[in-house]
Amino acid sequence: MQFLERQANLSVETIREAHARYQRPVVLWSMGKDSTLLLWLCRKAFLGSIPFPVVHIDTGHKMPEMYEFRERLAAEWCLDLRVFRNEAALCEGMGPEQGAFACCHALKTTALLDALRELGADAALVGIRRDEHGVRTKERYFSPRDAGGGWDVADQPPELWELSVPDAGSAHDRVHPLLHLTERDVWLLTEAEGVPVNPLYFARDGWRFRSLGCAPCCLPVPSDADSVATIVAELALASTPERAGRRQDKEAEFSMQKLRSLGYM
Repeated sequence: MQFLERQANLSVETIREAHARYQRPVVLWSMGKDSTLLLWLCRKAFLGSIPFPVVHIDTGHKMPEMYEFRERLAAEWCLDLRVFRNEAALCEGMGPEQGAFACCHALKTTALLDALRELGADAALVGIRRDEHGVRTKERYFSPRDAGGGWDVADQPPELWELSVPDAGSAHDRVHPLLHLTERDVWLLTEAEGVPVNPLYFARDGWRFRSLGCAPCCLPVPSDADSVATIVAELALASTPERAGRRQDKEAEFSMQKLRSLGYM
C-alpha cells in the first residue's frame, strides 16, 4: 500500500504543480480507466473539485456505454465538462474507413487543437502512461508543444531527480501525471480508492474491453473478469499488450509517433 500511496502522491504533486504553473490548464477525459483515475486524482488534489475545465474530444464513434458513463459522472462530480467535435470532418463522412491515421488525425488531433485554441489553454493534463506504447516511453511529465501542436521528441526539457524544467517557448504544454504508472498500478489504485469504472471493462458473455476507444477500432478480449480484483489477477497471466485490440496500434510504429508529433494524445 505504501508503494501505491507514493505513486498516487507523485501524480497529485504533478497535478498541483501544473495548476500553480499554468494560467489556463484543462484536463482531458476519454472516459477510460486512466483518464477517469486522472480526474479522481485531480479531485483529490483540490479537496473534491476540479478547478479547471474537463475536455472530452468526441469523435462521434464512441460506444453508448461510454457516453452514458460520461453524463453520469459529469453530473455526480459537478464537472465543468466541455465537449468538442470536428463537425466539418464528421459531416464529410470521416471515419475509420478512411484509415486509422487519417481518422485519428481529423477527429482527435484536429478537434483537440481547435479546443485548446478556443479555450486559450496553456496546458492540457493527459492520462497517458509510459508502459502503454513504445512511443510514449519517450515522453516527459511536462512536454512542450509548438503553435501547431507539434511534439519534437528529440528536443524535450530535461527531468532530473523528478524535477522538470519548463520550456518558456512552447505554445502549450502537455502534462502527464500518470506517466510513471503501469496498467496494474491503475487498476490497483482504482480498487483502493473506489474510483468509478466504465462497465465495458467488465466481462460479459466471456468478453471484455481491456482498452477503450472508438467502437469501430476496439475489439474485446476473452475474459471472465467481472470485478477490478479479477482484472488485476488476470493481468498477472496476460501475454498480450494492453492496446492489442486498438486498430491504430496495429499500424506501423512510426504512424503513432507521427500522430503524436502532430498533436495526438
